[in-house]
Formats: sequence, C-alpha cells, structure tokens
Amino acid sequence: MRMFLTILVCKLLRFIGKLIGKGSSLPGEIALKLDPNILRKLTLPKYVIAVTGSNGKTSTVEMISQILRKSGLTVAYNKEGSNQIEGVTTFLLSDSTLRGKLRSDVVLIESDERFARHTFKHFIPTHYVITNLYRDQLTRNGHPEWVYDIIGQSIHEGSRLILNADDPLVSCFGYGKEDVIYFGVDRFSESTEENTSVYNDGKYCPYCKAPMEYEYYHYNHIGNYHCESCGHRRHDTQYTVTEVNLSDGYIIIDGEHRIDLALKSIYNVYNILAAYSVARLVGIDGEKIAESISSYVLKNGRVVTFTAGEKKGTLLTSKHENSISYDQSLRVARAHPEDTTVMVIVDRVSRKYFTSETSWLWDIDFELLEHDNIKKIILAGAYASDLAGRFSYTQIDPAVITVKKQVADAVEELKKHAVGYSYVITCFSDKDKFLAQVLVD
Repeated sequence: MRMFLTILVCKLLRFIGKLIGKGSSLPGEIALKLDPNILRKLTLPKYVIAVTGSNGKTSTVEMISQILRKSGLTVAYNKEGSNQIEGVTTFLLSDSTLRGKLRSDVVLIESDERFARHTFKHFIPTHYVITNLYRDQLTRNGHPEWVYDIIGQSIHEGSRLILNADDPLVSCFGYGKEDVIYFGVDRFSESTEENTSVYNDGKYCPYCKAPMEYEYYHYNHIGNYHCESCGHRRHDTQYTVTEVNLSDGYIIIDGEHRIDLALKSIYNVYNILAAYSVARLVGIDGEKIAESISSYVLKNGRVVTFTAGEKKGTLLTSKHENSISYDQSLRVARAHPEDTTVMVIVDRVSRKYFTSETSWLWDIDFELLEHDNIKKIILAGAYASDLAGRFSYTQIDPAVITVKKQVADAVEELKKHAVGYSYVITCFSDKDKFLAQVLVD
C-alpha cells in the first residue's frame, strides 16, 4: 500500500507540474520522503543504462534514446536533464505502474557525477557509461580527482563499465574490473604531438603521479598516453572512431560505419561514439545505429540556430566554469570556413548558486580566436570586463573586440555590425537572455 500511494502521489504531482511547466524534481523529492526505499522496490527492465561524467551526458543520453527508439524499443529517461536522485525518481515512477513495474523496455539515466552514488545505492545499472572528467565548476566540484573518487562510490559489481579510453583518469575506473568496455578515437589530421591548451592536466599519471608520455593529443588531456613508471596506458578499444573528417563533417566507426556530423566538433564525436558503443552492446546493428544518428540534430537546446536582424548564426551552449566545454565551442567557430563573428556571454556564473568567481576564464583557450576568419568578437554580460581582462593577455587585435555589459546592447551590436556568420557562446544560465531577443530558426 505504501508503494502504491507513493507512486500515485508522484504521478499526480508530475501531471500538475507538466501543466505549469515545472516539476521534474519535486515529485521525486516528495516520493522519497514518503518512502525512502521506493527505488529498491521497482521492477526494472532488462536494460538499465546510466551515463555520467563532466561533459556530454545530456547529448549522449539523447542519442542513445534516438537509436533505441528507432530500433523499436521503448525508452524512459530524464528528458528535462534533472539528473540528481530526485529527478531520476520522478521519471522512474512516472513510467511505472502503480505496482512498481516499469513499462519501458529500457531505462536510460543521465546522472550527475556527484550524485550517482546516491542513486545507485538503490539499484545497479546494467550498463554504466563514464564520458570524461574535466575541470568543472570549482566551487561545486573541486578537483577532477575528487570527482573521480566520488564516482567510484557509484560503481558496483554487476554493472558493465563503458569507459572513454582516451581520458587517462576515466580509464582508471577499469582497474580490477572484469566487465569493462573501452571506446576511443584513433589519430586523425587535427591530432597534435604536443599539448596545445593553456594548461596540461595530462602531465602526470593519475595512477602513480609520475610524468606521463603522449603519442598524440586530440585536445587538452584527451589522447594516446602511457606512463613509463607504472604502465598505465590507453587501453585497446572495442569500439573505435577510425576516421575523422571535421572539414567535410563525417566520421567512420570501426572502419565501416559512416556517420555524418550535424555539429563538426571532436567533442560531438565522442558523444556519438559513446552512444554507438552502448547501442552495439544491447544488440543493435552498427549500420542501423549509423542511420539513426547520421546528421542528427540534438533536441536538447545545446545547439540552436537563430536569425538576429538579418544575421544568421548558431548558439553553442557551453557550461560556465568548464573550460574544455568552452574550448570545443571556440574550435567550432574557428573552423568556420568563412568570415565569422563570435559573441561570448557571461552574465551569471551559475543558475544554482551565487558566485563572482571567474578564475575559470583563465583556463579557456581564447587564443583560438586569433584566426583569419574571426573578424569581430563581442564580449557581453555582467562579467564582460572580466572577459576583457582575459582577452587582454591574448595576441588578438583589440580593434576587433567590443565590450557590452548589457546583453540587450550586445544583441543590437550583433544585429547591426556582425561580420559574416555568428557564433554565440554562453551557458544554460544565460542562453535564454539571448534567445529571447532573436528569431529561433
């Protein structure tokens, strides 16, 4: 009876929440108060797939869902991105019968990297993807190795680990585990022999702390590495991107399956590969996977095309306090083949807490914008002066930089004076301030 009432209350609250455009976490929060063990009592389907990591969780989960649904499976997942235990509880109980049996063929969970340990003490994923570990939200997450320890508490016997082999810290999760699958990207034309970012988090082995050697880097600390001291190295990969052509916008997986890229970013390549790996492991044919997500445009709002006045552009959502997220968006703008304007908006650091801590701006490789195709740069928002201070240490010509502390003024500048195609780079906390003033395509 207690389970019946808890599920019923959650469903009713979720229904009301949908009517008012809210309620992805609150129903689950109340359900857990009514019955703290409700998640242990559910009858889950054959496949329970979880995804965590610093970046790429939402996009990877959406693509996994796309592939599975195209293959005829029904999928329950936290579409709203509410990825702590309360949000997970909401969507699970919403998909459940009043007797606690999930209706869908697959449960797919995006889990916050810090809170996965709380969710997975109630049930164990059959497949557990860990995408990457980066510098991220210093105020909240501290150092990546601290987050590594936290994620480690969420891993239990019975989960098949699916790990990014090219991330030296993530690959450590596989030590001592028997059921581990690795995915990775082979060397391609834009890989480098030297680290080119403004910092080097791959300098020392995460396992023994001795100096690390790299055969090549794809970006930041992601690449092909080995430690002469302890033997920690990039593992052989079961699923591999064997060819990358960002200029023409396609990849080849396992030497045979071509996937066209809607977003020409190596970052996107890893998300696609993670989704591909999961789908293969649950039995879907590689060619069907490729057909499902070739040229797939994400629906999660992370990439939005717009028209500002008569100017065309793309908004790229990059997490504030996460330099690698920003770096990848900057690379997309830099790679545009024609004249380009770039706007960077930092109007609020976080949606969830107040801080004026902007040291993370110094980790972002804004030097990437020193490029022939970048004709104009607009720095916008309450922290525009902090951005301008960071840019003053680059070699970018100050004449191409405009500073606007009001987002509305920055949008007007874009409408009137943008040169060529525009890329606007900002966070979830600030994107709607921009999109409210332009026409979304």
